[in-house]
Amino acid sequence: MKNINKVIITGNLTHDPEQQSTPQGNIVLKFSVAVNDSVKQGDEWVDRPNYVDCVMFGKGARALSAHLRKGMKVAVEGKLRWSSWQDKQTGQNRSKLEVAVGEIEFMTPRDPQAQPVQ
Repeated sequence: MKNINKVIITGNLTHDPEQQSTPQGNIVLKFSVAVNDSVKQGDEWVDRPNYVDCVMFGKGARALSAHLRKGMKVAVEGKLRWSSWQDKQTGQNRSKLEVAVGEIEFMTPRDPQAQPVQ
């Protein structure tokens, strides 16, 4: 049986995306999506946010940086990606799981006056 690595989430951007470039000149766009999870507390259901880090690469990332803004509702499709590194300040090993975005759909209308993130 083949493993499946596919993630689809909807939620709101927690901050404006951060656009970076790799040493090779590739564009990397990083953002976080708040996805609510309902949990039962007593007799009531309460929304509890989960914060999902997302990363997108290439031409699509550059184009999206002009349109994504904090608070926008989006649908993100991608795959889980695990990365690890050594913290430069503490020397401790660190790791995280994030969504490598393949597609994104705007669920909030895009702002035609928006400027690219620098």
